[in-house]
Amino acid sequence: MKDFLLITPPFTQLNTPYPATAYIKGFLNTKGISAFQMDLGIEVILELFSKKGLQDFFLFSNSKTDISQNSQRIFSLQNNYITTIDSVISFLQGKNPSLARQICSGNFLPEASRFDQLDDMEWAFGTMGMQDKAKHLATLYLEDLSDFIVECVDENFGFSRYAERLGRSANSFDELYFNLQNEATYIDKITLKILKERLEEVQPKLICFSVPFPGNLYSAFRSAQFIKNNFPDIKIAMGGGFPNTELRELIDKRVFEFFDFITLDDGELPIELLHKYVINNSENLCEPNEFKRTFLLQENQVVYINNSTRQDYKQSDVGTPDYSDLQLENYISVIEIANPMHSLWSDGRWNKLTMAHGCYWGKCTFCDISLDYIKLYEPIAAKILVDRMEELIAQTGENGFHFVDEAAPPALMREVALEIIKRKLVVSWWTNIRFEKSFTADLCVLLKTSGCIAVSGGLEVASDRLLELIKKGVTVEQVAQVTRNFTESGIMVHAYLMYGYPTQTVQETIDSLEMVRQLFELGVLQSGFWHQFAMTAHSPVGMFPEEFGVIPEQNEITFANNDINFKDKTGIKHDKFSFGLKKSLFNYMHGICFDYDLQDWFDFKIPNTKIPSDYIVSCLEKETDFNIKPSAKIVWIGGRPIAENFTKSKKGTTWNMMKLTFHDKTETFEISLEEDKAKWLINSLEIISVFNDKKLTFLQLKLDFETSFEDFELFWYSKPINTLREFGLLVL
Repeated sequence: MKDFLLITPPFTQLNTPYPATAYIKGFLNTKGISAFQMDLGIEVILELFSKKGLQDFFLFSNSKTDISQNSQRIFSLQNNYITTIDSVISFLQGKNPSLARQICSGNFLPEASRFDQLDDMEWAFGTMGMQDKAKHLATLYLEDLSDFIVECVDENFGFSRYAERLGRSANSFDELYFNLQNEATYIDKITLKILKERLEEVQPKLICFSVPFPGNLYSAFRSAQFIKNNFPDIKIAMGGGFPNTELRELIDKRVFEFFDFITLDDGELPIELLHKYVINNSENLCEPNEFKRTFLLQENQVVYINNSTRQDYKQSDVGTPDYSDLQLENYISVIEIANPMHSLWSDGRWNKLTMAHGCYWGKCTFCDISLDYIKLYEPIAAKILVDRMEELIAQTGENGFHFVDEAAPPALMREVALEIIKRKLVVSWWTNIRFEKSFTADLCVLLKTSGCIAVSGGLEVASDRLLELIKKGVTVEQVAQVTRNFTESGIMVHAYLMYGYPTQTVQETIDSLEMVRQLFELGVLQSGFWHQFAMTAHSPVGMFPEEFGVIPEQNEITFANNDINFKDKTGIKHDKFSFGLKKSLFNYMHGICFDYDLQDWFDFKIPNTKIPSDYIVSCLEKETDFNIKPSAKIVWIGGRPIAENFTKSKKGTTWNMMKLTFHDKTETFEISLEEDKAKWLINSLEIISVFNDKKLTFLQLKLDFETSFEDFELFWYSKPINTLREFGLLVL
């Protein structure tokens, strides 16, 4: 018996748990509150995609007659699917790696329409290893089955969403409520069967659903409905990303036929107060109590209560996420498309952490910066963060980390990297960033050394006018230089790209595409994704549309409110650019078609670009600023050199020299210095080693040098020190 049951409803990710319940469970541990958590989505997927699961849904669909040729083919091959499914799932769980050879050899997996794309994709995956190629083929196999399920079993099914259309921009609760009155669907029945078993096992007093996306909403309501009908004594709460952004103006009391409480924003304190109300006051639930950011029904009316005077918990006090109870060994890694960044999202198990609460920038006009989860910025101390990383490695056995920040702060990334290296941790990690000038070449080298493998950031519209209007705080030139710094250090770079921003002209869209083409051609971007601008209620554009030249279409809000339909005063139909932008990007990502005219990507007339063909080259050729701030930290990430004395003579004068030989992971290099300066350098490298707590600033190093020698700048910019700069002497 547990006080809490924390549930992520179907469906989010196949390869790793959505972290919200793990965050809450970690917090509840600090309060001594018992909780069990489950990812209902992965449990449903594993039951559905099993030998028995396939037998059941092929039997269920047996009466279907008017189906596509593709579904007819899958149905005819059902025995092949039933025979192979358990082996394929085991392979995708990393438990059966030897199956890769059989999958890749052909004639093992039954193939339907998803495999038709292989002729186009073979070149894109040609350089992939056998394991990755097999994962891609196995993913196509599952997607074929998914297509069959959608057509013949349950039209709402999707691997990372369920009945998503019912949650998208649902200003009224009517359609969702109407669907909940219908008989449970095929997927519902599997979901509710698993839920019932878990409820009987855990016997919770309070169930908390974390609903991150519109695609989780229907299943959360269907599950809550089942609990109300069959376990009426259990109280039910909902929180998470969807209510945080969409349900802030909720007034429809029918919602509370399903849920007793809906909480907004940071969940720790609201849930602790719900525990006090439900568990501690179980004998008298009508007694007045304090709540934090909580909707509930009182006297048959929806009320929002935020009467607690207690402050939210500091990030240092919320505990380490706890992934126990979740079936970590059973998540499945898939590779859907040949986008290197997308494979990070869908392939491999990642422990999810946050470097900072909120966004340190918090100005982008398309972003929901008025909401607390972005507006309230609070970083976590690097040592605490790396402590949590070590705890999670011990708990999960996984050393991969995805920092899920809106934009990770460069200064904190530096400190975290230093701490990781100092502790000699072997980790792989990636995160979201802003392409700001703080990401120097040296900082990128440090991040790579600590295990950073990829970053994703918003280039958005590659136009300086629009970047200023967006208040992105970067320029295209700056983005080019930063992406170059990451790429040259060995860190993959993904760019979020946007089209259709208010007042954006056709010329700016085409010029933006040309900028992106040049970035890929020069190799400083490896991955990208175009998306069309969407106006949200809590962004500056949504709150002050007249300032951005858009006319919103206002509806009465009784349920959800986030995405807002609008008309752009320019009258441009931006969606017509979608196909051409995405097709060109797909080719650029694979290093081809850079010589195509931009007109070739569109079936309608576009203007010629006004961007010079060498614009990005010129950005990258600009002189580096050699001025070093006196407060900059100087860090050595290399090893101790081997010293060898020798003498040097010139015109009858002899002086003592020292050759220093350094070995790094890939090569050996040497420098020679006068003996006394070499000894000073060896000692200084020991002091500024990344493994030491003490770090010297540029000014401190200069002053120390000048106690014995003259002209530090001449020494610092000399050839031997420049060589060290190339091999790990960093200015941070």
